Amino acid sequence: MVGGGDSKKLKVEENFYKPVNSQLLISIEKLQDIQDKLQKINEEANDKVLEIEQKYNEIRKPVYENRDQIIKSVPDFWLTAFLNHPALGQLLNDEDEEILKYLGSVEVEDNKDVKSGYTITFSFKPNPYFEDTKLIKTYTFLDEGTTKITATPIKWKEGQGILNGDSHKKNGTKRAYFDVSFFSWFTDCEEKDDDKDDIHDEVAELIKDDLWPNPLTYFNNGIPVDAEVLGEPDYELSIRNPKMQSSLENHKH
Repeated sequence: MVGGGDSKKLKVEENFYKPVNSQLLISIEKLQDIQDKLQKINEEANDKVLEIEQKYNEIRKPVYENRDQIIKSVPDFWLTAFLNHPALGQLLNDEDEEILKYLGSVEVEDNKDVKSGYTITFSFKPNPYFEDTKLIKTYTFLDEGTTKITATPIKWKEGQGILNGDSHKKNGTKRAYFDVSFFSWFTDCEEKDDDKDDIHDEVAELIKDDLWPNPLTYFNNGIPVDAEVLGEPDYELSIRNPKMQSSLENHKH
């Protein structure tokens, strides 16, 4: 005697092996043709989007260059923008802050074809910490879906260098966390730990997609500024950099 469960199984198998209706096959083939056309349209659209992005990258370039020149006239601009960024500011230790006082410009540049990667360049004024005037980190998106990361090896001057994750005392108290330098981001390209790679990729994305497009937002700590507001006697720029605050207050007077 065949049980109820076995009976249902036999019916399912019979339906599965039942010859496919020729009209159904024709409909499926038509649907596949439509999907192929949609795929082609989507690929063409992606190419057009890349062409437009390439065009406007060239249009934006001289504007960015003009912005860069103005930023160089503002004391500690990039240090303040980094400090005020809610995520990037948390990555800076006291030594990093001192080094970033010499940061003259930050540049993010897409590869010519836009889709294959980008480069982040930090340009420094002569400083007592390292010989380099430019620190460069490049992200190249490879065909197999992986990302190749290369960076400038920092040439530290004698007696200088980044901390290696050791907690240390400051002002008589021991820090509750490992004080790792932000500049380890430039030296971790060969790091194999997936979790750490994710963290450092996130740093690059924050610089590229958040800080770089409008650093003034973070320099102002999110407060929109125009000439009329700056002229108000009770106006105060809400920033974490006391030296910058003092400089602006003196400028107003």
